[in-house]
Amino acid sequence: QVQLVESGGGLVQAGASLRLSCEVSGLTFSNAHIGWFRRAPGKEREFVAAIGSRPGSSYYEESLKGRFTGSRDNVKKVVHLQLDSLEPEDTGVYYCAVGDKFNTLMFSETIRYWGQGTQVIVSS
Repeated sequence: QVQLVESGGGLVQAGASLRLSCEVSGLTFSNAHIGWFRRAPGKEREFVAAIGSRPGSSYYEESLKGRFTGSRDNVKKVVHLQLDSLEPEDTGVYYCAVGDKFNTLMFSETIRYWGQGTQVIVSS
């Protein structure tokens, strides 16, 4: 059974940083392509970042590039998303997900497994 468990969310002030984590079990982690998505209050879920199975492979939603950085630890089977210079507009529930193909991770309809999400609230 595949499980994805996010953690690291919280309430912070604008300008602060958070490090989200996603622990993955039930599949061959080193082969897994991991996506991060978020859902802001009253909005559709949107793509944030993709971290591929190959070391160093990643891409981001264009508007978030430079503030958000993904990484993975294949030994601990965990993926991280570093959120820097947070803004109130970054408030939402952040989800990690597993997809079959790295290049299509940004499309939520291609996702096979979802985590339950972790809440991020950024106050102004």
